[in-house]
Amino acid sequence: MGEKAAVGRFALADRQRYRRKLQQCLAGLGRLLDEKRFDRPKNLIGLEIELNLAGADGLPRMMNAEVLDRIASQDFQTELGMFNLEVNIVPHRMGDRVLDQLAEELRTGLGYAHRKAHEVGAGIVMIGILPTLAQEDLVSANLSDAERYVMLNEQIVAARGEAFALDIEGVERLTCTSASIAPEAACTSVQLHLQVTPARFADVWNAAQAVAAVQVAVGANAPFLFGKELWRESRPPLFQQATDTRPPELQAQGVRPRTWFGERWVSSAYDLFEENLRYFPALLPICDDTEDPLRVIDEGGVPRLSELALHNGTVYRWNRPVYGVADGIPHLRVENRVLPAGPTVTDVIANAAFYYGLVRALADEPRPVWNRLPFETAAENFDTACRHGIEAELSWPRPGRGGITQAPVVKLVRDELLPLAAAGLDAWNIEPSDRDRYLGVIEERCKRRMNGATWQAETFHRALDAGLERAPALAATTRRYCELMHEGEPVHTWPVGFPGPAG
Repeated sequence: MGEKAAVGRFALADRQRYRRKLQQCLAGLGRLLDEKRFDRPKNLIGLEIELNLAGADGLPRMMNAEVLDRIASQDFQTELGMFNLEVNIVPHRMGDRVLDQLAEELRTGLGYAHRKAHEVGAGIVMIGILPTLAQEDLVSANLSDAERYVMLNEQIVAARGEAFALDIEGVERLTCTSASIAPEAACTSVQLHLQVTPARFADVWNAAQAVAAVQVAVGANAPFLFGKELWRESRPPLFQQATDTRPPELQAQGVRPRTWFGERWVSSAYDLFEENLRYFPALLPICDDTEDPLRVIDEGGVPRLSELALHNGTVYRWNRPVYGVADGIPHLRVENRVLPAGPTVTDVIANAAFYYGLVRALADEPRPVWNRLPFETAAENFDTACRHGIEAELSWPRPGRGGITQAPVVKLVRDELLPLAAAGLDAWNIEPSDRDRYLGVIEERCKRRMNGATWQAETFHRALDAGLERAPALAATTRRYCELMHEGEPVHTWPVGFPGPAG
């Protein structure tokens, strides 16, 4: 959720004071933009991956505190659920062999974490939603033992005023309620950061929004929740419903959800921060009384804009604007939050290569795709891709001609978007052999129509056909997934089913 929350609860006047401080922060951001105080281009990228803990039986383990104690590294942190961890890779400069460098760092870090987790009977699982999670696992008692998560849960529950309703209809339908935001913890993702200049921000964010559907279609890896087979990427509907502060009456009025695709292309980063203040009440009105952002700027300094950063972290855009300060210089980032975790390190880096290359190419185009693709169509594409994964058909501008056409995502990627991504990686000066290797993973997924979600669903049905009941079939699928994940070959090469005659 961004900045750490302070201990304590809130008085009636706190939200008004916080709102005033937010407006000062927004004015400060506007000043910094007008005065061109932001960092020069550095082509910096960052990577975060949310992880699950599971035992040898494939079932979740509520023990992130014990595992983190053994890992003893600041690269690993808690996440919302006690079965979650997060790993953060330090920023890298885009270029040369950075893709292989990221892969090696991830393999080393995750391998170490897995060995440490194994010492206490758990293991690391990179997956969008752990298939063996049960509804009784996702309760407030299993939120991580951190004050900020308790406070966030209390404030979202108070804003909603009633139980959260989960209703997701896909291959099957899931309907249930939750008294807390704990179901959000089921959603484990990869977050890709790209530092950009203010002049480039809008083009990069718009490009990221345009390709979000394609990312999730080829990278889907979350087809199950609470024993039901739902959407191929069930994280987005689950995340929206599990954090929805709106009771049905406010939904009927058209009030925007806090988990949000957005509603328009933008012309600056300021647009998004301003929307976040205008549309979304504060959840954690915690003021930093040590900083007056406008005075700091008047004195030639750089404000932290702590309130703006905290509020921004409680609005869950799939492409989120981020303000940060490093070495006393402010910068802007686009945080891409579309992708599920996993299945393997190679798959994660392939997804990253495809995203960074494609966004670079589309942001550089003289006739931008967002001038030819209605925003509503991009949002519909995202919904379609989440539902159908690699089998989705998306709407996309006709190359070289006017209008929109419908195309299978596998054809769109292979014919048009992979060449664009390759050109984008060339513009980043990525080593050609790494470019071809990782984009080749995306191409093979499309050729074989196989990604993490497809493999999970097909393997699960093999288990059912072999006579297993639903819960044992999901556990067997999870155990086999973990075996193949740790072997490390990309998911399009995984054999469906299980070794031996029963598979």
